[in-house]
Amino acid sequence: MGEQTTSQYQAPAQPPAPSERATAWATGLITFAGVMMIMVGAFHIFAGLVALFERTFYLSTPNYLITVNTTTWGWIHIALGVIVLLAGIALLTGQEWARVVAVVLAVLSAIANFTFIPYYPIWSLTIIALDTFVIWALVSHGNEYKATD
Repeated sequence: MGEQTTSQYQAPAQPPAPSERATAWATGLITFAGVMMIMVGAFHIFAGLVALFERTFYLSTPNYLITVNTTTWGWIHIALGVIVLLAGIALLTGQEWARVVAVVLAVLSAIANFTFIPYYPIWSLTIIALDTFVIWALVSHGNEYKATD
C-alpha cells in the first residue's frame, strides 16, 4: 500500500485556434500559388521557345485586333516567363514583396495570354485560369501568410 499511483490522464488536444487554421490554410494556398507561378513561367518559356524555333506552329486568326508576329510573341513569352518563374520562387521563399509582384505579374500574364488567344486558344485559356487562381489565392489569403524561418 506504500505505492502511490500517478495519474496518466492527459486532457484532450484542443483544436487549433481559428487564426492558426487560417494561417495554415493561407500557407497552403500561397505555396500552391508559388508552385503555379513557377509552372506558368515555365509554360511561358516553352511557348516562347516554340514561337522562336517553330515559326509555323502558331497560326493567327485573320482580322484580329492585335497582330504580332510569332518571333515577337516568342520573346514576350520568354521574358514574361522568366520573370514569373523568379517571382514564384521568391513567393515560395516567403518574401513579403513577392506577393504584390506576383499579383501584378499574374495580371500581366493573363493579359498577354488573352491577346495570344488567336494563336493558341486552349493553351491561352488554361494559363489565364491558372493566373486567375494565383491572383485569388494571393489576394484573398496573402495577409494571413506567415513565412516560416
